[in-house]
Amino acid sequence: MNKKNKIRVGDRLTIHCYKHNGMLEHTSDEAIVLEDNDEMLICGNGKTRITEKDGRSYMTNEPAVLFFYKNHWFNIIGQLKKYGLFYYCNIATPYLIDDGIIKYIDYDLDLRVFPDGGFKILDRNEYNYHKKLMHYPKETDMILKRELTELIEMKKKNIGPFAKGVVEKYYNIYKENYKNQERE
Repeated sequence: MNKKNKIRVGDRLTIHCYKHNGMLEHTSDEAIVLEDNDEMLICGNGKTRITEKDGRSYMTNEPAVLFFYKNHWFNIIGQLKKYGLFYYCNIATPYLIDDGIIKYIDYDLDLRVFPDGGFKILDRNEYNYHKKLMHYPKETDMILKRELTELIEMKKKNIGPFAKGVVEKYYNIYKENYKNQERE
């Protein structure tokens, strides 16, 4: 990161995912900035280490392109797997960056999108459990449900990260930047 904490293409950030109660859920040790615009921060990573709250850690199996939104309560991960492009979408707060760390609060609900275009909403029971346990405000609950609906509409219309070729375009930028950082 440069001295003024301004994000630049090629910067290497980490990711911290929190729960509504402020507890750290998991971390990811790599997100290379591919683009930072008025709408979102786009990052890429390869086989990166994920560390869970209980200390367990594992490496992801594939490269991914991550779309963190400034004004939407979701983020989208395009996963380039052997069997095609999958998406894992988290219903979560808009991100913020604090000292080289992308931070957001995850609200359990997820949208899984498959290479054939089909999709499935995941973790409704976990969401309902945490909603009661952590006393999500009614306004937050309404925002999350509205944002899930908007995310599904984006998928149905194949816009944003779901548009043909978008993830691949940013993956190519990632490969170029990653190789450049390896040489430095």
